[in-house]
Amino acid sequence: MSCYDRCYRPCGPTPLANSCNEPCVRQCQDSRVVIEPPDVVVTLPGPILRSFPQNTVVGSSTSAAVGRILSCEGVPIN
Repeated sequence: MSCYDRCYRPCGPTPLANSCNEPCVRQCQDSRVVIEPPDVVVTLPGPILRSFPQNTVVGSSTSAAVGRILSCEGVPIN
């Protein structure tokens, strides 16, 4: 079975905080069935597979721990 992607380009350029939902669609070729007798050709549309991956990017251009120890739930982060 031959398939091809019809996905959108990723969100960009990436800012310091970015959240996007990138729908993706994959179209596969149609299937054909021959029914006998008498000969009849039935074309079944190929499946379309969809997904909606979500991506979140968070960053900073400066240190978040100015004068303090950066920690997560009391555990220092190096």
